[in-house]
Amino acid sequence: MSLRRCSILALACVLPLALPGVAAAQERSEFRICWSIYVGWMPWGWAADNGIVDKWADQYGIDIEVVQINDYIESINQYTAGGFDGCSMTNMDALTIPAVGGVDSTALIIGDFSNGNDGIVSKSATGLEELAGEPVNLVELSVSHYLLARGLESVGLAERDLAAVVNTSDADLVSVFTASPDVEHVVTWNPLLAEVAAMPGSTKLFDSSQIPGEIIDMLVVNSEVLDANPDFGKALVGAWYETMRVMSGDDEAGIAARTAMGEASGTDLAGYEMQLGSTMMFYDPADAVAFTTSPDLALTMDRVRTFSDSHGLLEGGLDYVGIAFPDGTVLGSDSNVKLRFTAEYMAMAAEGAL
Repeated sequence: MSLRRCSILALACVLPLALPGVAAAQERSEFRICWSIYVGWMPWGWAADNGIVDKWADQYGIDIEVVQINDYIESINQYTAGGFDGCSMTNMDALTIPAVGGVDSTALIIGDFSNGNDGIVSKSATGLEELAGEPVNLVELSVSHYLLARGLESVGLAERDLAAVVNTSDADLVSVFTASPDVEHVVTWNPLLAEVAAMPGSTKLFDSSQIPGEIIDMLVVNSEVLDANPDFGKALVGAWYETMRVMSGDDEAGIAARTAMGEASGTDLAGYEMQLGSTMMFYDPADAVAFTTSPDLALTMDRVRTFSDSHGLLEGGLDYVGIAFPDGTVLGSDSNVKLRFTAEYMAMAAEGAL
């Protein structure tokens, strides 16, 4: 079960205890990154297990340790505290946890975006308008919460039009939806989404394919570490796109890779491919570069930061933290940039320059 999307205020509040200077910004040869189970991040475990990360690290004369952490938010907290040089996370969590926590971070690899992996499902409603005056269960302050806000906005509603947003653990969402007559509407992500949507009589009202490109899965690295050690970035990007080439194939190697990733995530080949089907994976680095350099990315991050600020996730206010984009555009404070989107290293991969 994926714990990727559980950014909650209580956890964000531990960030003043973080030590953003622990990941020392100096030339060195040993690095650590962490990842957690989710369809778009399973390639990191497979690449490490199959020697691809070591191959690329050796090419640049460095060592990269790849660590799986079962608790998604804990992985981000450990990265924020300096325990890791990089970590897999969503765009929203990159802003509301390490960036707000004072860690200058760079989205090194834009791996994918949710294209149906997140959705709103109801037992009784057949349209989003029918949620007015109703309670909705979800993991509060997660990207599910963001998806709900965007869905309501699409039909002229807002959260204030609901009876309540009921914070519900991802571990409990399926059981309360299927067993409790009082829980009629939920927002969740795959594989939970597939389970609730398959319940007889349920209707999927909205999903992330209707807001393409807004829920983004990334590998984020410490900006100071990357600046001091560009070979660290080159090795990671090289390993990632070699893995993309293998896993996207229809040959025996591609099927074996996807099978292994599915089994490692608690499903099988069919289950993993179902999740890939609602994930826009950027197998080709040129596609990731185009996405990252599009002006649409700044529009998305403006929506994300506005939502985050309205829900108390941006300590210091909407413009306190700056978000920088490849064209030099900055949202928020240009003197306090803490989240950076770059296409530089992915472009190297696209040009065969690694």
